[in-house]
Amino acid sequence: MRVLGIESSCDETGLALYDTHAGLLAHTLFTQIDLHQAYGGVVPELASRDHVQRLLPLIRATLGAAGLKIRDIDGIAYTSGPGLVGALLVGAATARALAWSLDVPAIGVHHMEGHLLAPLLEPGAPEPPFVALLVSGGHTQLIEVSAIGRYRLLGDTLDDAAGEAFDKTAKLMGLPYPGGPHLARIAETGVSGRFRFARPMCTRPGLDFSFSGLKTQVLLAWRESDQSEQARADIASAFEEAVTETLAIKCLRAMKETGMGTLIVAGGVGANRRLRALLAESAAREGFRVAFPRPEFCTDNGAMIAFAGAKRLEAGLHDDSAIEVRARWPLEELTAVV
Repeated sequence: MRVLGIESSCDETGLALYDTHAGLLAHTLFTQIDLHQAYGGVVPELASRDHVQRLLPLIRATLGAAGLKIRDIDGIAYTSGPGLVGALLVGAATARALAWSLDVPAIGVHHMEGHLLAPLLEPGAPEPPFVALLVSGGHTQLIEVSAIGRYRLLGDTLDDAAGEAFDKTAKLMGLPYPGGPHLARIAETGVSGRFRFARPMCTRPGLDFSFSGLKTQVLLAWRESDQSEQARADIASAFEEAVTETLAIKCLRAMKETGMGTLIVAGGVGANRRLRALLAESAAREGFRVAFPRPEFCTDNGAMIAFAGAKRLEAGLHDDSAIEVRARWPLEELTAVV
């Protein structure tokens, strides 16, 4: 089955073609960073309008890259939530119209399930059961995965997620939008040990996260520093150390509590080099496996939607012709793929 995947939940338009026998055939992505940079964040109306402009040309480009025609598609998967409602509606309406015209099944995909399953796109990927660390946008969660669609929340963020903390911390130090990648980049030139911030909620039991207090610590350190480029890099390095070590501590705790042998990491922060190195060290030391998607599949993309949708379509699941999207959608509400 060849499945076209459409991702339009926020500020990136992602398309991909996935074949359930041959694997990923092609994927394309357009990011709206330049469009939103002047505003310091995503403007929902502008995001929706840009998806309208980009979707059809990207569909044609993806088909061309795979050497396929539109009639070669056997199913369509699209992000139906969570996300910006206007942006989601653009992708959903396009997907439903294409599915109707081609007389093929279509299915709405949970954006976070797409991220969760992205590591399974890689060669030699693990199969459930495993523990997943989801660190994408406003989500920082530890999830026990017993099967695709069968998820149990182990830990969640009580306030800011890790990605939000990266972006907000970068902004308060004057880094341009999107702040998180800029902060991680300058952190590589920082002097380790000049500053030290707390590892929040690591001295108490449980698997929940809290990163809002780190912003206050960074703000105070930044105000009291000489605000030079080196001070910015040193603070960024200390902040990144605090976040990644906290994530690694909680992941190790989750592995011990569940007795699982595999950890997968997904979402934008999953591309962070320091986090990857810490988790790889923990896995080697403690004897469990850790799997990551390639960096380009950590951020929003069409490949993860095509893959997640293909798993559900292959199992005989599909949606009716109604165009429905959800701004909020708990992952635990999903139907298991059996």
